[in-house]
Amino acid sequence: MTAGIAGQTVHLPSAVLAVADEASSEIARFDAETGARLAPFGAILLRSESASSSRIENLTSGAKAIALAEIGATQQRNAVEIVGNVHAMQAAIDVRSDLDEALILTMHAALMADQHAETPGQWRTQQVWIGGDNYGPHGAAFVPPHHDRVQTAIGDLMTFARRDDIPVLAQAAIAHAQFETIHPFTDGNGRTGRALIHSMLRKKGLTRAVTVPIAAGLLTDIDTYFSALTAYRAGDLTAIVQRVAEASFAAITNARQLVSHITEIRQQWDSTIKARPQALAWRVADLAMRLPVFDAYIASRELDIPVSNVIRALAPITEADVLTEFTGMRRNRMWQAHEILDALDAFAFRAGGRI
Repeated sequence: MTAGIAGQTVHLPSAVLAVADEASSEIARFDAETGARLAPFGAILLRSESASSSRIENLTSGAKAIALAEIGATQQRNAVEIVGNVHAMQAAIDVRSDLDEALILTMHAALMADQHAETPGQWRTQQVWIGGDNYGPHGAAFVPPHHDRVQTAIGDLMTFARRDDIPVLAQAAIAHAQFETIHPFTDGNGRTGRALIHSMLRKKGLTRAVTVPIAAGLLTDIDTYFSALTAYRAGDLTAIVQRVAEASFAAITNARQLVSHITEIRQQWDSTIKARPQALAWRVADLAMRLPVFDAYIASRELDIPVSNVIRALAPITEADVLTEFTGMRRNRMWQAHEILDALDAFAFRAGGRI
């Protein structure tokens, strides 16, 4: 379906609408229950969703490498690109942004910031195709609209996205499929298009506190997801709405396990860290849940305390083996919360991602 959809009437089977409505209720429930005890979960879930969305594009990396890339401590390409997706997701859920063309360009610019050859934040100016070979669109599985039509098509799409007469999850799924059909960039379309889902969920109030890792649900059956996009291009809206709804259920189940796992880890720390109730050690421990790899300077900046205080606060945490120093150096030392990293890798494994 490549024609304009801004004013199109959306007809979906009642059974599909029912599944989407049930999935929407689960998303809202998870957002409310997790948001109520937010602590580090906002950052953890956003990072997990970004990694899952990247894995759909075969960009895989372990939790430690991603954490290192997030603080600029590694140049591992996949990890750096995943962190770009974290920034795109952050732009996607910025409540100050409108659902318009500028938001799409902002997300793409954040995603591709370190890949200047791919013209970050700029519409494509050449023909692209999906499948086939690198020499031309002959034999391609799908050829998106000519680049001269991209801006008009995106404007039409965002008009559709701002409508308020369609159930939100169904609307977001259709908007995502239309975005992938337009394919407005030379690279990064899948990740930007999945970030658009979260923009719509946040702007329309279905989520308010956390990023539900829907891409982690899509990872459980990538073939069906891609088949749903293909069906959409043939005029079938049902498959992509069904797939996004099913992915939401799988994602929430997985995310609840992650939240439960990390909550248990933090509770265990309460009994293993020997520090006074008001000691700085507890603030550093809480930081480790949100940033499972850091150095003293990052902790100093994040907690707004002197570096010397960070070093002293680390003592009881490392003695409890909650944090471990892994560089083996006397200077430029870094610490990791290995249990949190393990929990994040377990989340990825359950989603079907390769680490």
